[in-house]
Amino acid sequence: MSLRTITPRRSAAVLVATCAAALCTVTPATAAPADLGSQINGNAVNRHLIALQRIADQNDGNRASGLPGYEASVDYVVGKLRGAGFDVTTPEFTYQAYYLDSFSLAVAGQPTEGDVLEYSPATPQGGITAPLAVAPVDDTPGCEATDYDGTDITGAVVLVQRGSCTFADKQRVAADLGAAGAIIYNNVDGPLNGTLGDPEAARIPSAGVTKQVGEALAGQPGAEVKLDIQARLETVTTRNVVAQTRTGRTDNVVMAGAHLDSVPEGAGINDNGTGSAGLLETALRLGGNPAVNNAVRFAFWGAEESGLVGSTKYVQSLTFEQQLDIALYLNFDMIGSPNAGYFAYDGDDSDGVGSGPGPQGSAQIEQDLVAAMAGQGVAVEGDDFDGRSDYGEFIAVGIPSGGLNTGAEVVKTDEQAAKWGGTAGIAFDPNYHTVNDNLANVDRVALERNAKALAAVIEGYSRSTEGVNGMLTRAERAQLRPAQGAVMAQRLDAASANHNRS
Repeated sequence: MSLRTITPRRSAAVLVATCAAALCTVTPATAAPADLGSQINGNAVNRHLIALQRIADQNDGNRASGLPGYEASVDYVVGKLRGAGFDVTTPEFTYQAYYLDSFSLAVAGQPTEGDVLEYSPATPQGGITAPLAVAPVDDTPGCEATDYDGTDITGAVVLVQRGSCTFADKQRVAADLGAAGAIIYNNVDGPLNGTLGDPEAARIPSAGVTKQVGEALAGQPGAEVKLDIQARLETVTTRNVVAQTRTGRTDNVVMAGAHLDSVPEGAGINDNGTGSAGLLETALRLGGNPAVNNAVRFAFWGAEESGLVGSTKYVQSLTFEQQLDIALYLNFDMIGSPNAGYFAYDGDDSDGVGSGPGPQGSAQIEQDLVAAMAGQGVAVEGDDFDGRSDYGEFIAVGIPSGGLNTGAEVVKTDEQAAKWGGTAGIAFDPNYHTVNDNLANVDRVALERNAKALAAVIEGYSRSTEGVNGMLTRAERAQLRPAQGAVMAQRLDAASANHNRS
């Protein structure tokens, strides 16, 4: 029996069972009761979305990094945070921004719907024409050279299913075997929107298509493919926003983030105005000088839509000791999808899907987020750490991570519609990465629920992270010392008794 059993910890399952249908004040293990979640008001969160929409409207319809709409978004967030008493910085970084000028794809003479994978190399003017080669579907489709044994892909455009490794790895393996281009098709319903991650990883022109399109193309090996991608890279300097409370331990920081940028195609009000607005309102309600044990650091990331650039450069800029100062990271990317689902990142890999568990402590984060949503009567499903949002680099360096989202381009199932409402057979966000991702297309019920949950969990961790990383507050250590003394006295008494009997 461990010493911590002197003050038992309620599991997430118990919290789910005991919370009322109205918002339950849910705090992570060992944290003092918190009420920040109940203070979050959906209208206040929505006011920030109105501001971001107006900023986009005044700046060519978008808030993409490197463009005026993003800079105005940064100024808005910074002004609010400084007004609330936070220490705020806006660290600059430089990256290669990818701009797509035109794209077309045709197979066997038929125009084929798809999307360019970001950072795909351009084709020569007029595109490329090549036969279609189909990669076998196995446990690692297109991830290893041996996956193509018996299939000659030299000079071909290779069709390969998504899964098991990154898009960059799939096109690299194909390029090493002499392929002229790549088409990656989804392994779930919905469009495939993706990135090769970095210009240096890009080897051959690469596009993505839906599962349905890919499965149809798989029956046409040898068909003529015409692929035309005209794109360019430009060096861009942009900023993150990082704000920290002036109170609390700075060697056990609770960090939460959301990306502030949109894609160039639209205002990005769900992706990711919603996550930014929920996080911003939480920060404003918490204030810059709260009575907390652990400092809270809020981050609003730039250039997420260009390959998680802002968050990656931020983590890589920290020394190992500075990384150790971060107790955990919480990520909120799209929390108001119009056909909303409710997802928490699968920290313990209990679903057995995809990339495996997060770093030690991530399972507890998942449980606490699930409990916070259950307090509002909402059942939550797990979501794989598939590397598509800003938790990626935090996980890579071993920082416990978690977060909430309401779904992107994946199609809602009949079972999910029965559980959450909405419409089966269409995407959680049909407007994902389009001009229609605007203020009119936000589920404000989902927005408020997620904002309340993230606020409750953030405040809980500001009081104690013991359940995640074992770090105790002064009060917890003080309570523990008498118990340790009592146990030691019992052990000494038992040893003395045994000695007297011998």
